[in-house]
Amino acid sequence: MDEVVSMSFWQKFKEGFRRFMAGRYGADSLSQAIIIAGLVLFLLAAFTRFGLFSILAMALYIWAIFRMYSRNGEKRSQENARYMAATRKLRTSVNQARTRLKNRKKYRYFRCPNCHARLRLPRGVGEVTVNCGQCKHSFRKKA
Repeated sequence: MDEVVSMSFWQKFKEGFRRFMAGRYGADSLSQAIIIAGLVLFLLAAFTRFGLFSILAMALYIWAIFRMYSRNGEKRSQENARYMAATRKLRTSVNQARTRLKNRKKYRYFRCPNCHARLRLPRGVGEVTVNCGQCKHSFRKKA
């Protein structure tokens, strides 16, 4: 016996949107950054009542939508790769700071006095001799 499977409105909507997005680029890190920048400009426009900010925010939203719906995936991928390369140092430092903040109760972070490499020791080990992994400098540190 054949059963008729009826889809709800939202299931039909999701299926239709999935078909619409097939072959399109979709969201990436650059698109997300553009949307966040647009949101910041929109909030600035709301607080300062300066109309240029809202015009710029709308332009950023349109640019992000254009990128997400684009069928030229190779070009959008190159743009995203350039953005990722340009922001790599910032993203790395933010991620490291987040990790240090998360582990601040387990580890004591410090720098090598010779090469300034970032090192860590488990908290509560007392005073120990530390060997830097990069320059091999040996020094005493209390954790």
